[in-house]
Amino acid sequence: MSKNTVSLVGIIAAIVLGFGIAVAGSEAGFVYLGWPLFALCVGSSFLIQWLGFFPAYFLKTEKFFDLFGSLTYSGLVLLVWFLLPEMSPRDYLIGGFVLIWAARLGQFLFRRVLAAGEDRRFRTMKTDFLQFLMTWSLQGLWVSITLSAGLAAVTALAKVPLGLWALLGSLFWILGFAIEVIADHQKSVFRSDPAHRDRFITSGLWAWSRHPNYFGEILLWFGIAIIAFPVLKGWQLVTLISPVFVFVLMNYISGVRMLEARADRKWGQEEDYQAYKMSTPSLWLKPPKSK
Repeated sequence: MSKNTVSLVGIIAAIVLGFGIAVAGSEAGFVYLGWPLFALCVGSSFLIQWLGFFPAYFLKTEKFFDLFGSLTYSGLVLLVWFLLPEMSPRDYLIGGFVLIWAARLGQFLFRRVLAAGEDRRFRTMKTDFLQFLMTWSLQGLWVSITLSAGLAAVTALAKVPLGLWALLGSLFWILGFAIEVIADHQKSVFRSDPAHRDRFITSGLWAWSRHPNYFGEILLWFGIAIIAFPVLKGWQLVTLISPVFVFVLMNYISGVRMLEARADRKWGQEEDYQAYKMSTPSLWLKPPKSK
C-alpha cells in the first residue's frame, strides 16, 4: 500500500475504534441533552486533536502535540465534572489523579521539546498532510482508550462507596506516578551535564530498568482501572482494556520499541551498552546486582 493509503486506513481505523469504545463506555452512563456523556467526551477528544492539527500542519511544527494531548485529558475531566449533576468521592479521586498526571507530564514534555528544538519522531511526517493527520487522530484514540476506564466510572449512573479497590488502585497510582516523576527527573539531570552528551543513563531507577518512566506510566493507569472497576457493569467493562492498551502501546508500538531501536543504532557496538542491556530489564523494575 502507498503511504497515503496507509494514512487513510489509520485515520479510519482510529475513528472506528473510537466509536466502538464510545458505545461500550456509554452503557449505564449519564446522558446529557440526549447524548451519552461518555460518547461526547470521546468525540471531543478527536475534535480537539483535529483542531490542533490544522495550525500545527500549516506551521509545520510538532511542538505542542504532546501538550494538546495532556490538555485534552484535563479538559475532558473538567467537562465531566461541570456537566454531572452530582459527584461521588470516586469521581473526584479519579479526576484528581488524572489532572495531576496530565499537568505534570504535559508541562514536562512541552519544556523538553522546546529545549530540544524538535521532536525527532515528527521530522518527516509533519510535512505530510495525511500522515500528520493520522498521527493527531491516533492521539484522539490514545486519549479515549487510556482514559476510558476512569471516564466510564465517573460518568456511570451507579455510585459505590470507596473501599479496598479504591485503596489498592490509589497505591498503584501513587507508586506509578512517583516512579515516572523520579525517572524523568533523573534523566533530565543526567542530560543537563555536558559530560553526558550522547551517552546513556545507567544510574538511579535507570539501573533497575532501561525504561522506568514507562513502567511508572503503565502502573498508574492500572491504578485508575482498579479504582474504576467496582462501578463498571455490562459493556462498560470493556473499558478495562485501558491499562492493557497503555502497556501494549508503550512496550510494543511506540515508547520502548522505538527507543530501543534508536539506542541499538547509536550504542549497539559498545560493550558497556551491551552489558547494560543484558543485565537490565527493558521495562520491569529489577534491583541491580551489587558489584
